[in-house]
Amino acid sequence: IMSEDPYKGLREKLEILTWPSVYLFKFIVPSDNQKLAQAEALFDATVAQVELRKSKSGKFVSISAKEMMLSVDAVIERYEEATKIPGLMAL
Repeated sequence: IMSEDPYKGLREKLEILTWPSVYLFKFIVPSDNQKLAQAEALFDATVAQVELRKSKSGKFVSISAKEMMLSVDAVIERYEEATKIPGLMAL
């Protein structure tokens, strides 16, 4: 049996938008320099607007990144890359 596409709901929401489009990614990562670096590396620093905010406890960092994405598939691929980072949560 094929597993259900975990991005099906997201894909449906994205498909009603016009592409290319600026997309806002939001992630939370543990305050760990290596994981933070991996998360930041998901975005092209020359074109993406990336904002980092530490949680009050300092245990987590929220990452908001706006980037011009070319297609629904490009957005989904970025989420698939992000899920490889241990402890990262996509919002």
